Amino acid sequence: MDKRELRRLLRAKRNALTPRQRRVAAERLVHAALAAGLLLGHRRLGFYVPFDGEMDPLPLLNRALWLKKRCYLPVVPQGRAKRLAFTRVSARRSWYLNRFGIQEHFSPRPVRARQLDVVFVPLVGFDDAGHRLGFGGGFYDTSLAHLARRRAWRKPRVIGVAFECQRVSRLPHEAWDIPLDAVLTEVGLHRFRR
Repeated sequence: MDKRELRRLLRAKRNALTPRQRRVAAERLVHAALAAGLLLGHRRLGFYVPFDGEMDPLPLLNRALWLKKRCYLPVVPQGRAKRLAFTRVSARRSWYLNRFGIQEHFSPRPVRARQLDVVFVPLVGFDDAGHRLGFGGGFYDTSLAHLARRRAWRKPRVIGVAFECQRVSRLPHEAWDIPLDAVLTEVGLHRFRR
């Protein structure tokens, strides 16, 4: 099955979840993250605003803020550029919709992905080897491309966030796809060997 067909099937599975199933999954996601220690030892955490039925990481972001962590959200670049910037979440910042209709958070001093300790990334599907199927825009792969050149020091850790129903045994992948360190679902944390 090609990526387009997989995206269609996995988005349909994800979108078939009821609002109650989504709320319960988001609550369980927080408990799974805390049990795995994902918020410990890290100061700068990248999150995302859910779109098109994605797993909602905002309860986890709220817990991280409560724990006095610095939390950041992605900003899609203008034009054809692909590298995301990340802006720090603050009550004093203004919100707006980007060109895809996703909420973004304005900050005068954005940071790059390499300045974060952990980046929680959305996905359409993931497999048992840590490959991620995204929407196909290449924003996260471009923003995290520096990880492919690093051998010893790897920052940030890349953790996919998904519903367990988005898991498949194997995904097609390209040489430029950045593999995940782990995937966090409502069931728990799935770690991958690098």
